[in-house]
Amino acid sequence: MNFVTARRSTALAAVALLAAMVLVVTPVEAKYPDFAKLAKENAPAVVNINTVTKGQQAGRSGQPPQMPNLPPGPLGDMFRDFFEQMPQQPMPRSRPAQSLGSGFIVSEDGYVITNAHVVRGADEISVRLNNQREYTAELIGEDPRTDIALLKIDADDLPTVEIGDSDEVVVGEWVLAIGAPFGLDQSATHGIVSAIGRDLPNETYVPFIQTDAPVNPGNSGGPLINADGEVIGVNSQIYTNSGGYMGISFAIPMNVAMNVADQLKETGQVRRGYLGVVIQPVTDELARSFGLKDTRGALVAQVQPDTPAAEAGIESGDIITAFNGKPIKRSGQLPRLVGSAPVGESATVTVIRDGEEKTFDVTLAELDGAMAAGGGALSTYGLSVVPLEKDDRGSLGVRYGVSIESIESGSPFAGALETGDVILEVNRRPIRSESDLATALDAAPENRPVAIRLLRRGQPLFLAVDLD
Repeated sequence: MNFVTARRSTALAAVALLAAMVLVVTPVEAKYPDFAKLAKENAPAVVNINTVTKGQQAGRSGQPPQMPNLPPGPLGDMFRDFFEQMPQQPMPRSRPAQSLGSGFIVSEDGYVITNAHVVRGADEISVRLNNQREYTAELIGEDPRTDIALLKIDADDLPTVEIGDSDEVVVGEWVLAIGAPFGLDQSATHGIVSAIGRDLPNETYVPFIQTDAPVNPGNSGGPLINADGEVIGVNSQIYTNSGGYMGISFAIPMNVAMNVADQLKETGQVRRGYLGVVIQPVTDELARSFGLKDTRGALVAQVQPDTPAAEAGIESGDIITAFNGKPIKRSGQLPRLVGSAPVGESATVTVIRDGEEKTFDVTLAELDGAMAAGGGALSTYGLSVVPLEKDDRGSLGVRYGVSIESIESGSPFAGALETGDVILEVNRRPIRSESDLATALDAAPENRPVAIRLLRRGQPLFLAVDLD
């Protein structure tokens, strides 16, 4: 090989190497959704919701007080409704309290979905569209158990969102959130789905969609939109120890929201199936003690008397592994499946008892009707509570207590207690169960407020409530 040939060969080799390096380091073009298009198409159907509650104290600026910085604590203490009002010192004069939220139009004739906590207790509700037109809204109904409310405005030919199938949501897909964080209209943020079927403390009937799409106070009730422009969820909660976004947010799946909205539109209320069992998770230790190979299912800790479960033959110690043919991998799945099942119709419950699989046919009762029939004083006072599980007691540092699931609008506790509060004592009597609470309220002296010791967002608090 002569000198010229050698140089030519060396040059060709260098070119080939450079080309290979270029091929290696050249990034693959990322395929992102057209977020601008998604925002433009959906923005006209996203609304601002403004509420006024008379007789409540607002902050000195006339706006609701900002949530204070709280130290890190148990998991349940981190979850915040976007518009929960913090306890305030009495002011000389009562002024209406105002709050802002979001929502979206689901029908051309003016039905709007939002969060129940956005409009809870409101005396006046107004809805402002993207074109700045404002309407007075009628509250068709609300469901505290799923935090969904349905509003109606008097208008026609309105822009609407396209409803997606939340059962098809997968971890990792792109999502867009539109709302009014801190009152800033039509703000859009994006992220991905971080998890699905997420269980949250004191949230029994919602398998939340977890995302990292930034949301803040004011986004509550707004839509979570997939890459196809379909609404797959209702933004509802955040995980925070500062009061603002910290990288984790939660949305109510759209299939849950639409089921509730349809029932509210039809009857103004939501009916849920009732089985009549107290359940707990199957831990690794419990699984081994029952001779199971894994931790699937929901362990029946107690069967309430005169309930569908009792009549069907389900017993304490049974491990429910399927409901209507759907596997129960975690105990939190069972209440959702039972609650969404038709009332008065037969359902199949599969259990493991003494190492053998058994199937029972159960005719479900109605949840609220069953609780009213057997709830004693609690039905009178408009409260629904559940006992704290062992893990919750440990994380909260208490030995007993009941968590409030819902409060009826006409309840004497409606202006004092909040969903998620943990009642520890009533008039210095420990509250370990629903019956304890009913007994304590029945025994309360007349013409005198009852003293309630509770935990609110992990902080101890005493309240005096007049039951008359």
